Amino acid sequence: MKKILASILIFTLACLSSSAQAPEDALRTAWFTQNGTARVMGTGGVMASLGGDITANHINPAGIGLFKTNELVFSPGFSFNNNKFNFRGTDTSSSKNNFNYGTSGIILGFQNTSGNSKWTSSALAISVNELANYNNHVQFTGFNNFSSFTEQYLEELTRDRADTNAALSNYIFGSSLAFRTFLIDTTSGPGGVVTGFQSFVPISTGVNQFYDAVTRGGYHEIAIGLAGNLEDKMYVGGSLTIPVVSYQRDLTYSETDASSSTSNQFKSFEYKETFTSSAVGIGLKLGMIYAPQPSLRLGLALHSPQFLGYTDHISSSITANTESYAGIKSANSNDLNGGNPGERKYTMITPWRAIVSSSYVFGVSEDTRMQKGFISADLEYVNYRGARMSPTSGASQDIKDYYDLLNTTIKGTYKPNINFRMGGELKLHTFMLRLGGAYYGSPYVDETLHASKFLATGGIGYRDHGMFIDLSYAYTFNKDVVFPYRLNDKPNTFAQQTGNLGTLVLSWGFKF
Repeated sequence: MKKILASILIFTLACLSSSAQAPEDALRTAWFTQNGTARVMGTGGVMASLGGDITANHINPAGIGLFKTNELVFSPGFSFNNNKFNFRGTDTSSSKNNFNYGTSGIILGFQNTSGNSKWTSSALAISVNELANYNNHVQFTGFNNFSSFTEQYLEELTRDRADTNAALSNYIFGSSLAFRTFLIDTTSGPGGVVTGFQSFVPISTGVNQFYDAVTRGGYHEIAIGLAGNLEDKMYVGGSLTIPVVSYQRDLTYSETDASSSTSNQFKSFEYKETFTSSAVGIGLKLGMIYAPQPSLRLGLALHSPQFLGYTDHISSSITANTESYAGIKSANSNDLNGGNPGERKYTMITPWRAIVSSSYVFGVSEDTRMQKGFISADLEYVNYRGARMSPTSGASQDIKDYYDLLNTTIKGTYKPNINFRMGGELKLHTFMLRLGGAYYGSPYVDETLHASKFLATGGIGYRDHGMFIDLSYAYTFNKDVVFPYRLNDKPNTFAQQTGNLGTLVLSWGFKF
């Protein structure tokens, strides 16, 4: 699997307006923890069978069918992101804090007063939620005498049997920059005939590698939901979702000669990249909740794949110091592309999801103030390997073949998995205490790539006279991997990421 993965990741199109994509581009819109109001966050993210919260519009729309009155909710938040990395035996750390938000919006409840229908009530909800927050700082460093970032350029040029003209102009976001700065140069045989390419990075004596990426943006979702209440026993609903994605990565990567030699024709190089990606799409979520008895609720929700239309822009540069060979040289992709960033347009279909859930409510009463609390649990199935990317209409056959190959890699890199969430609330008349937890397993097929997300959550709340205020804190233990580059002819090196993410959410709202 590693060999297949690496071979696809370095497969770039030899044209001016494209650069390589990776499976991670698909995982950004698939592997994330549940976000919502402070009430939902305080109970671990459970909401597939409980209902009665605006977050249900994004998890199980049937849950908004429990509303018989109107409600307005705002949920600002703040995150504390702390990362630790181990890269080839060297430990580093980084952090980044930022504002975010949970589910916010409005619900309109309508009671049936005619008495001629079994439908007791219905509700309409319009809300927005941040499914994933991309604000982060990834930084690690380490000594490497096994491989180099530049080897991906050698593989690319060798694979395409590129001549010097192609090396100069056809790979403007990578190989051409390396060639123009003499980080990579030709090798010649008898008569000066070009026989291949060589890198001036002295891998045998080793280099000090440095990776620094600052990311921004988020995966947002607007949901318009409608649900009905059948005799307070069955609730059915659906929501039309409009996902909005914004992502930016500012990357700096460098390699520096680890030896004291001043005659090996290499001192250092630095690669810089600015990458932005934006998308708007559409999706559908359907659900039902059945209450066989007033205290017990069973829920089922299905999330269709979301269809996203992406536009990416990329600019990159290389500055290399090859000492006595060519000195200090710089090259920028914008200079090779009419002064503009490269642009890429494509579509993505995200993985589908299914959630089953059950909840038990203590002290059921028509007067919700008399209820004693609840306990609830969700099981969520996510088909991570189901993400697919496609070129826009009118693409050449080469580009279509490229995306077919990329989709094959996604299918071979990721696997389906089941996420678990559980939480409860203790109600003390107008005050509430909440606890919860959740576990999100690894999406990777390769078991050597250790990845998981474990959440421990808690919160408090106050409700009285149609007004409520909730505060929650979710502490996430993160494990993941980061690849600084991908190669085809040898095992890939990666940084093991650990750390934690603390998320504070305050929800305020009122009934009207």
